[in-house]
Amino acid sequence: MPTLIETHDVSKSYGNFRALSGVTLAVATDEFVSIVGHNGAGKTTLVNVLTGLLRPTSGTVTFKGLDVAGVGPVRLARLGMARAFQLVHIFPGLTVRQTLATAVVSQTGKAFHLLASLDGDAQVRSQVEVVARLFGFEQLDLEARSLSQGAKKLLDVASAFALRPEVILLDEPTSGVSTADKHQIMRVLVDAAKEFGVRAIIQIEHDMDLVSEYSDRVIAMHQGQVLADRTPAEFFGDRELVATVVGKRRARE
Repeated sequence: MPTLIETHDVSKSYGNFRALSGVTLAVATDEFVSIVGHNGAGKTTLVNVLTGLLRPTSGTVTFKGLDVAGVGPVRLARLGMARAFQLVHIFPGLTVRQTLATAVVSQTGKAFHLLASLDGDAQVRSQVEVVARLFGFEQLDLEARSLSQGAKKLLDVASAFALRPEVILLDEPTSGVSTADKHQIMRVLVDAAKEFGVRAIIQIEHDMDLVSEYSDRVIAMHQGQVLADRTPAEFFGDRELVATVVGKRRARE
């Protein structure tokens, strides 16, 4: 399978503190990869490097063969990589329709006035309605602030999908929502990925049930390094590894 994202010997330091050390990995087409590890293991720093928010201190980061180290999320989104965040980044005063339209229009690279684009651009309206339908939003004129926490998370993820990415990175897409909502969100985003032709998904996730159920590969981070890169069966079959990465209590369950 063709490699989409690749890092080679990536390190990231803040003064004397090394957040990442010698990270080498690759993500290929049609893979769902989960990055796991304790808080402080380097997961978010790694994703920040992958999405161009941070430039590595050393090493290389490529996307579709292009050097993307430190290019920033806006340029990277134009190249075909989008990110949904752990904390909901939607604008509470915008409606669902306006939130999705912001993502749709931003991907065109054109200067725009949001309300004018909604009123006058049939293509924007059509794309917004497609995304809304896939993610189950029926009342598009509701303000984002009025949504449940689970629906807010879905709207944040939907906004990333509205960018029509080839690769999407999800930072704790189910954090702060109920167990039932977690599985709903995962099912929706997997179905949406197939519908939109997303070629790969990378997520940071603490919920090991979700990691086990949806992942093709599990990359375990520990003290800024890749401790293991395995299939879910291999990862969860190694109790000592699970104990190191996610805690002894979880490993016994």
